Amino acid sequence: MEEEIKAEFTRSGYILDDEEEICKQCLTFCIQYKLSPSDLVSSWDVYSLNRGLELMVQTAHMGAFLQQLQNEQRDKVIARESSLHMYSNDVAMLLNDEDEDVKDGILDTPTDKSARATEELFDSAQKMRGSLFASGKHLESVTPFGQRKNKFVVQSTLNEHPNIQTIKEEHDHANSEDDIIKRVQPNKRCSLLINKSHPKPGCRFMYDRIEDKFNFLENCINNHATTFVSSGRYEEIMDPSIASQKSVFSVGMICCEEEGRLKEKPILLQSSVEHSGGQRVRLDLQKLNQFSIFPGQVVGIEGHNPSGHCLIASKIVDCVPLSVSLNDNLPPGKKQAMDKDLHSIVPSQESRELSLIVAAGPFTTTDNLLFEPLSELLAYAQRKQPQLLVLLGPFIDSDHPEIKKGSVHLTFDEMFHLQILGKLQDYVEYMGSTARVILMPSVRDANHDFVFPQPAFDIQPIDFNYQIHSVSNPGIFSANEVKVACCTVDILKQLSAEEISRNPRGGSKQRMTNLANHILKQRSFYPLYPPAEEVPLDFSLAWEALHISSVPDILILPSDLAHFVKILSIEGESEEPVKCICVNPGKLARGEGGGFFVEINYKENPDLASASVIRI
Repeated sequence: MEEEIKAEFTRSGYILDDEEEICKQCLTFCIQYKLSPSDLVSSWDVYSLNRGLELMVQTAHMGAFLQQLQNEQRDKVIARESSLHMYSNDVAMLLNDEDEDVKDGILDTPTDKSARATEELFDSAQKMRGSLFASGKHLESVTPFGQRKNKFVVQSTLNEHPNIQTIKEEHDHANSEDDIIKRVQPNKRCSLLINKSHPKPGCRFMYDRIEDKFNFLENCINNHATTFVSSGRYEEIMDPSIASQKSVFSVGMICCEEEGRLKEKPILLQSSVEHSGGQRVRLDLQKLNQFSIFPGQVVGIEGHNPSGHCLIASKIVDCVPLSVSLNDNLPPGKKQAMDKDLHSIVPSQESRELSLIVAAGPFTTTDNLLFEPLSELLAYAQRKQPQLLVLLGPFIDSDHPEIKKGSVHLTFDEMFHLQILGKLQDYVEYMGSTARVILMPSVRDANHDFVFPQPAFDIQPIDFNYQIHSVSNPGIFSANEVKVACCTVDILKQLSAEEISRNPRGGSKQRMTNLANHILKQRSFYPLYPPAEEVPLDFSLAWEALHISSVPDILILPSDLAHFVKILSIEGESEEPVKCICVNPGKLARGEGGGFFVEINYKENPDLASASVIRI
């Protein structure tokens, strides 16, 4: 049949640059889609005409040609099956009728024969696409979620723990009797203390004024200045814009002189209205051997300004003294109000031990809205039985292709209650009264307020037997007296794009650690100013909501950057280092394939804790 394909191309006037390879690939296409050589060449005619190609048939075009053949077959099925449901790969299920035994029996994976045949077809198609060459390089191959082979494989570990291990495939077929026995095994119920301070569900937002922005920036600078002085290690804060031959200590915010990214020349330091009338002065960092700065960062600067136009820095202090609590600067009435906002769900326990699983959205692949990765995660949690399951948005992702096209026949709220809360309710009912679930929204959630800081989902814990709770974004809660802080805005990626540095600590190997350290050193979930374009920052809500009063035990920062679990060590001057576990769980779903999540076993302190990044 390869000779027939070659002859058909030659008859149509085409020249093959690699006859053997092209004919072999085209033969595979004909078998998969039951095409005759003449039908295949006719499809190539359409493809080459649309692309404006010459008569030379190249191997580099085979990948895109395969995609066109798939689209043609889908169009034929749609025309034939007018009532077909279009959320997922249902159309593709009719493209192949091979009958083989299922190879992977996974919870919520299609099991009918046509679906299995379709999965095999698309798996082979993806492998075919990955085997084709373009300019001598392999095209990237993405394994569909249902066809992935490496399930629940540990990618990296922190203080490796023997209980965290790869789950073999046979575990998916565990004996039902053993499953019942495991389910009734006693499990300790974790205490839960949720900070329900700001913002409240139903709050007014995007009504911030210029005054709100001014107050936010002024509070940031003044708060740091007061903390530096309260530590007793720094003298009175001076105006950096006044000419002086003597060395002075000033506090201000790093600014960019012009729009665009920060550059080493020129950098400006904006001090507070109280100390300098809010003036900006040029900052010279040439004498510093090491620094790491970004726009919006509040720092202490030791240096002198001989001309009154440029502050020559001899030392930069980018960390708020850890010995001083930022809550000490709040008036007594405000501190009392904040304490009342801490709502205890269960009486606290003395033990500081906690097992939790952390995952960040999207929770469904881009080719459907079946939320298969979420179902797989819940099945894993049922086997591992963590005390706490922390899920970070987006849940109903506004960037999902089906959401963007508007082809969904449910409201976003209905989809959230059906696909998310419904699955979670089944999970807690299966697990019993000891299970706890924490939900945090994202600005990408189509069913929630598009604002940052973001109120919690308006769900009533009483409806879920006080087992499913929601926190604001960002948010802080304590479980078994282990303090956990989370934020779903990708601040790590945004800081990475804006930061400039010289001889950063640890070099490129500690890039993620240095980025995460900025969050704790600045005591803010979002220290970047001006904010990124995609972040709808409301300054009227930001001051109290973004504030981190003390270093948490676990800091969760989901990001598009590489997943990691690290121990951060914040060292102040003449202070004992404070340690914190920082987690980027990655995304549970990545395109049409699976992503990652994190399992943590915390015991007393970060050095005794263990954690693993696991592929779903």
